[in-house]
Amino acid sequence: MLGQRSADPGPGSHYRSDRISAVNGQYFFATREGTLEGPYFTRVDAEREIHSYVERQLQAREIIEKSRTRNL
Repeated sequence: MLGQRSADPGPGSHYRSDRISAVNGQYFFATREGTLEGPYFTRVDAEREIHSYVERQLQAREIIEKSRTRNL
């Protein structure tokens, strides 16, 4: 049996929503930054672009971090 430590947080509710929405037959995806990206012709296109968007964000973060370490 698994126990819970006194310092562990209590059970919580985690809500997951679909980030892709369809408007007038076109697909968009919402970002954590609060932007709506699109339109895309198919849901598959939108899903593919989500992955591309995440990769671009990670690359940008890496470039910024490298720039900061050079300037120190």
